[in-house]
Amino acid sequence: MKILTATDRIDGDIRLAAAIGMFDGMHRGHITLINALKEQAALRGQCSAVVTFKQHPQIVVNPEGSPRTLMTLEKKIEAITATSPDYLILLDFDDKLSLYSAQQFLELLHDQYNVHTLVMGYNHRFGHDRSTTFAHYVEHGRRLGVDVVKAPEYLGQYAPVSSSIVRQLIAGGRVEDAMNCMGHPFELEGKVVHGFHNGRGIGFPTANVGELPPGLILPHNGAYAVMVLVDDQWHKGMVNIGYRPTLDNGHKLSIEVHIFDFDSDIYGKPITLQFVRFLRLEFKLGSIEQLREQLTHDKQLSNQILDNYISNQS
Repeated sequence: MKILTATDRIDGDIRLAAAIGMFDGMHRGHITLINALKEQAALRGQCSAVVTFKQHPQIVVNPEGSPRTLMTLEKKIEAITATSPDYLILLDFDDKLSLYSAQQFLELLHDQYNVHTLVMGYNHRFGHDRSTTFAHYVEHGRRLGVDVVKAPEYLGQYAPVSSSIVRQLIAGGRVEDAMNCMGHPFELEGKVVHGFHNGRGIGFPTANVGELPPGLILPHNGAYAVMVLVDDQWHKGMVNIGYRPTLDNGHKLSIEVHIFDFDSDIYGKPITLQFVRFLRLEFKLGSIEQLREQLTHDKQLSNQILDNYISNQS
């Protein structure tokens, strides 16, 4: 896959079939669209191109109301690459582009990137004039020499699926439902930083996850069964997102992960959490002993959940 930016051009005999989207979270609907794109490109003897943006358009159009994202730009590029299009057209969504009409944006794709087919996602709209109907897109394309076709809607077991729905699920702690919608777990990437150092004293040492990418959504406060990547190895674990009320750690949000059967010094190292299932809400217990009993139960349950998850992946 070749990555094109705003300064690149496609000229000559190479014609592109393109699909446009934010592709945040790379969910099952996105996969349906990209599969339709590749099918159309093959039928027409064209190269497939995914068109996306470096930042969410709402950051420019409505900064105060822009959503938190499901993945970083780097992870999005990685996820799109895994679907094997021929090109990725990566654009800056800036003030100028935000004022483009649908016709102007189609002109940009046609004139600069030699797009001759546009495969539109179900219910997708683009351009400043978002009231434009699919028939309008077809007419704009006809004038430019761009064939505009509609991709099928994802109608699988987990429909309906959208990035907005996935965000709502994660914000509500429903990470298993989000995983089903996306086809993969929601991930958080950060670095192991110094925390409160309470866990080891009660038999559950934890790594404090910090330096998270800005603007990324966080699951609802609570405990979760997670897969943990550190030092290029996956481990089972459980994480708590919240304020650790039983230990009276104040009002600073923490993300503390207990990695099962693991006792290495990983301070300062990158760490990735894959959220598999919600365990429980965070609540204050009456004593350290009660906390230890609760964590023991959480660990047993997490082991069962993660063993089942791992077996289903193989």
